[in-house]
Amino acid sequence: MTGLDTAYNYRGFTAHRNLAAVAGELLGSFEISTKVGFFPDGHDIDAERVRAAVQEIPEVLGRLPSAVLLHNPECSVGGFEKACEALAEMRDAGYCRSWGFSTWDPRELAEHRWTIPQPDIVMVRAGLRVPAPALDAAERLTRQVRARRVWGMAPFGGSTEDPLWSTIDTSLFLSSSQKGTAVQAAVSAAFAIPAVEKLCVGTTSATHLAEIVQAESLNVSTRVVERYRALLSRRAERSRTTS
Repeated sequence: MTGLDTAYNYRGFTAHRNLAAVAGELLGSFEISTKVGFFPDGHDIDAERVRAAVQEIPEVLGRLPSAVLLHNPECSVGGFEKACEALAEMRDAGYCRSWGFSTWDPRELAEHRWTIPQPDIVMVRAGLRVPAPALDAAERLTRQVRARRVWGMAPFGGSTEDPLWSTIDTSLFLSSSQKGTAVQAAVSAAFAIPAVEKLCVGTTSATHLAEIVQAESLNVSTRVVERYRALLSRRAERSRTTS
């Protein structure tokens, strides 16, 4: 694990300050990605407000963030293009090394044709809990904006304690020669559904974190992933037809 992902609004808008205080000198050993878009008075990606938030981040962290992403821009679609331009400008001005956006539900964003600078990173939901429409929209959107890198998040859609995970044989997604726990197999599948370069996972357990990190070395069956995506799309189509 070489990266830490956080956000301006996490922990009651104290995440950056707490991270700097707790990690201390160790913070320099990690790539730090963070997100801006939520403020105490609600969601807002007004370009000037985004610039002000980004300027504050290095001061509080005590170092430049590796990446700053727009946080859930689907909540304020009207300001998306100007906010993207502002983040690209802040990167070029030296306030971060890369920029992009993180979207939980990309469907509305994917319906538009955007004229924005090419983002360094787009972060989308990944894994077996993501419905077909969201997966398809994420792939369309990342192609349209020509994202240089695609990251995934929330491979369990909440918690591994959800009863759902006891009903799924996640080992089916691993190549025949691969062995891993149910959690590791689900994480490995998330790297391929959709195809992502990095995966952001939240946990409060060091044991759980170690298990997840080990999953990165496992290989996923391309054939099974393709079959799963086809079945997922077929199910979504049936739902649209009968609704």
